[in-house]
Amino acid sequence: MRSELFGTLPDGSPVHRWTLERAGVRVGVLTYGGIVQSVRVPDRSGQVASVALGFEELAGYLTHPGPYFGALVGRYANRIAGGAFSLDGRAHRLARNNGPNALHGGERGFDKHVWDAEPAGGGHGVRLSRVSPDGEEGYPGRLAVSATYTLDESGALRIAYEATTDAPTVVNLTNHTYWNLAGAESGSALGHEVRIAAARCAPVDGGGIPTGEYADVAGTRCDFRAAREVGPGFDHNYVLDEGVTAEPVEAAVLSDPVSGRTLTVATTEPGLQLYTADHFAPDLPFAPGAGIALETQHFPDSPNRPEFPGTELRPGGVYRSETVYGFSW
Repeated sequence: MRSELFGTLPDGSPVHRWTLERAGVRVGVLTYGGIVQSVRVPDRSGQVASVALGFEELAGYLTHPGPYFGALVGRYANRIAGGAFSLDGRAHRLARNNGPNALHGGERGFDKHVWDAEPAGGGHGVRLSRVSPDGEEGYPGRLAVSATYTLDESGALRIAYEATTDAPTVVNLTNHTYWNLAGAESGSALGHEVRIAAARCAPVDGGGIPTGEYADVAGTRCDFRAAREVGPGFDHNYVLDEGVTAEPVEAAVLSDPVSGRTLTVATTEPGLQLYTADHFAPDLPFAPGAGIALETQHFPDSPNRPEFPGTELRPGGVYRSETVYGFSW
């Protein structure tokens, strides 16, 4: 494991890249935004390539923040309707950065801050931490949050999140890596095969806000209970069969038959957002469909949906979430 200067923000703040390497897997993690900058693994013939969309220079992330390439997303991943929610009878107004809605923590969410870093995992990981002050982007409570990235002895990347608060708040964290198992520079990831352990999804309206219903995927194009090719047009929240769990449980498997690489995602979260990157802008070096995001998280708009698994965190409680990305070839 090593740390090196990756670049400097316009305000002079240094950004470092921590490189983790174990069991044939090499991962680059940035202190800016907790970004997974690269994940290098071999294919079936031994050729190594990064399977995570990212940039070789900091300027790429500053110029193209919208897709959240590889980012640690918070304080609340996904959308909150109308940029508002109430907690204990108190209304909270958030930044509306996605039409009328709040998305991925607001105008300057967790993905746009430099995090403190220290070694972790017996030399095979890095722990990032920061304090989100009360009122940041409209969210209540001083939130002390950490994300620990570790490569285990099999080469799987584990991201463990933890947070505490001094006032009631809501928390929903995820990682926003776009995966292309043929290699980040190979073109489209559409045609990869995906399997998702979910018999239901949460339908949304035209603004990406859940209707509050659960819909069976059987007989629809959203049914990935058996592995099949994924095409364009997905930005769907899947209701994982196991729900919230104490330990990570397999949620999805993504595979590329050409390279032989397979990604297995296990999580403690109740939901998984499948996004096929259909909205990449023309000025990006990656075309629409160049990567597939598998975002483990609680459901969109949960603070306004008491029927969904809760995202409240209160003083004395500890938010914990863990997702494991396993690789084979």
